[in-house]
Amino acid sequence: MADPQVLIVGGGPTGLVLALWLAKAGIPLRILDKTDAPGTTSRAIVMHARNLEFYRQLGIERIAIDGVVEVTAINLWRRAKHVARVAFGNLGVKISAYPYALIFTQDLQEQMLVEQLKLAGVNVERETELVDFAFEGNGVSAELRKKSGEREIVKAAYLAGCDGGRSTVRQKLGIDFPGGDYADTFYVGDIQGSGPVFNGEMNMALDEADFLAIFPMKGQGKARLVGAVRKDLHDKKDLSWDDVSPVILRDLKMNVEEVKWFSTYRVHHRVAAHFQKQRAFLLGDAAHVHSPVGGQGMNTGIGDAVNLAWKLAAVLQGASEASLLDTYEPERIAFARRLVATTDRVFSFMSSRGRIAKQIRFRVVPRLLPFLSRFAALRRFLFRTVSQIAIKYPQSPLSHGPSGTAKGGERLPWVECADAAGKTMDNYASLATRAWQVHRYGDAAPALKAMCDNRGLRCQIFPWSVDAKQAGLKKNAAYIVRPDGYIAIVDHDADPARISAYLDKWMKPRTSL
Repeated sequence: MADPQVLIVGGGPTGLVLALWLAKAGIPLRILDKTDAPGTTSRAIVMHARNLEFYRQLGIERIAIDGVVEVTAINLWRRAKHVARVAFGNLGVKISAYPYALIFTQDLQEQMLVEQLKLAGVNVERETELVDFAFEGNGVSAELRKKSGEREIVKAAYLAGCDGGRSTVRQKLGIDFPGGDYADTFYVGDIQGSGPVFNGEMNMALDEADFLAIFPMKGQGKARLVGAVRKDLHDKKDLSWDDVSPVILRDLKMNVEEVKWFSTYRVHHRVAAHFQKQRAFLLGDAAHVHSPVGGQGMNTGIGDAVNLAWKLAAVLQGASEASLLDTYEPERIAFARRLVATTDRVFSFMSSRGRIAKQIRFRVVPRLLPFLSRFAALRRFLFRTVSQIAIKYPQSPLSHGPSGTAKGGERLPWVECADAAGKTMDNYASLATRAWQVHRYGDAAPALKAMCDNRGLRCQIFPWSVDAKQAGLKKNAAYIVRPDGYIAIVDHDADPARISAYLDKWMKPRTSL
């Protein structure tokens, strides 16, 4: 095979999204994975709104939405009694076109992404692993080994390590992976059953001896269980379904008819010391692992992939200098560190066996959570945080110019509006180009449009509206939007000279990414 410009190691969701974005940009690549087929089981379950927005940019969001389960509510159980129900509904109305979370498991996402890659002319090279690599001149020389034992030397401009918590790429780079492990062991399983918890909603049982979360899956009576293994069984090897406490299943009146899959795992919390070294990058679990609180792991890896993909495409197409790639690590590592710290605190509290923590979980949370959910501001805050819409890069070299509440480094606020024919549309439709563009909400701006035309940039003029104001946008300001939908800079006066001076640093004139 011809040498690629990007060699991607790891065919999970992170590597697949990176490959798909690059393939749609016309970048030659190869993606390899040690396994013989896409995964058929996984612990990752939830798909959040921010990644659905990324999928929309790739034109695959409808595939993701159709045929999966929307999370509408969570029910809390304690000592066999239903103690609370918190309705999610459309938590993110006016925030995103996807104001919900989906049950869209990692294995199904991998299968979908593999098919989309095939349509783009790229196949995952199965049963192929990275043996070693070295930096040579303006690229990377990598040694690959196939199942047959055959070896191949591949030269690429850049190497992307998407190869999981035991990443070969990270180990070969000599990058530390500090952190630790939690003491508890957890299990995950797919079952077919019946009972009151098979209600199409999420259910969580809080008990002094056990913890169990039940996620609805597509199909009558199908669910995924995630629970804590009893402390007295932590050291037992080869745990099976028979080791799951029958007490909690009986208390929830669960009739388990069939166990389709069962596995146990330990939870870790680690962040790599660096996400980049010369021409190699770390993404997903190769860069950070943490507790499953909030379903953030898979979603964060996909965010890594999108952040790096548009930058690699820009550099390899000659549209930006290589210095653009130096913004990947500071943007993503800062978020990863905050995420790991946050999930660590929440997870430690949830799994604590201390008397005070138990009392809060069993007595306070069931009463407090439904009460707090009544407040719209708290609901919006929760949605923005968990959905990853609140991720921002204010300290990035790419981010400049605060204006109103939408600032440089923040995700572009989503706003619905009407086109010239009165048809409802939104400002995210233009992001399908995956290119730099300029947005203005208000009056026409001939000088701004002329500057954009001269540089080969799309200039989008949207009508000013109450929704735009409430979203934090400022009338007649100019928003320079990155290919990943984040605001790069905001200019109050929409001054073409200032905007052009900024763009001169990060992109070459008359080039559309």
